[in-house]
Amino acid sequence: MDNTTTEKDQLSPSEIHAGHRERLREKIEKVGIDNIPPHEVLEYLLFLCIPRKDTNVLAHELINKFGSFSAVLEADVSELEKVKGISHYTALFINSLPAITRYYFKDRWSQRPTLNDYIVLGQYLCDLFAGEKNEAFYVLSLDSACGLIKTDLIYRGTINETPINPRKVVELVIKNNAAAVVLSHNHPGGNMTASESDIAITKVLVETLTVLSVEVIDHIIVCGNKFSGMKRKGQLGNNPKYHLRETADEDLNGDWNFD
Repeated sequence: MDNTTTEKDQLSPSEIHAGHRERLREKIEKVGIDNIPPHEVLEYLLFLCIPRKDTNVLAHELINKFGSFSAVLEADVSELEKVKGISHYTALFINSLPAITRYYFKDRWSQRPTLNDYIVLGQYLCDLFAGEKNEAFYVLSLDSACGLIKTDLIYRGTINETPINPRKVVELVIKNNAAAVVLSHNHPGGNMTASESDIAITKVLVETLTVLSVEVIDHIIVCGNKFSGMKRKGQLGNNPKYHLRETADEDLNGDWNFD
């Protein structure tokens, strides 16, 4: 019988976990968090909530249960709490990360950018909807030089349920003294095709705002890191005098993709 022991055998469980955590931190510092697998990113986040426990197994369990890293972050607090080892505090922390991401992107754009081409507009909108698991509808009020005056959330609801009140849109546009607007909503399901209701509400808003001499430049549908404009597909119902810069069709390829 071999009575030899290794250095690892002589360490307490807390010391073993501490060593593993330090190695993961060193790995992230060396190669960057973008270059490590999803379970290690989740494990790293769990360090912040669970100080004295092996979070590697828990990270694997969460990803296996919900299907992906992003699905874990988008899971409801009540569902997260059903996983053994996830406290209410930890569930709240995980669930808040997509919203924190959106807050970060919103603050990064706080200098009111000029949205005069589709590259900048698309990046702004993809950031605006980052991590959004419900359908949301925004109106971007612009000045005569396409400078962003204000971004207003009109509605946030369940998937495939985004009732829009034209009167609310009109009130906000007048309040913001907008010369033009960009409408935008997301399709969390991943299909960028405008629905019949999308087209119908767009035409109502175009007709309503035209009476006020406010141009609707486009209605953009966002799906993750992709977006598609209804104007290019003939679904806007008007011919706005404000035009955003576009690149050649072979570069645009129908839709932009910021992957």
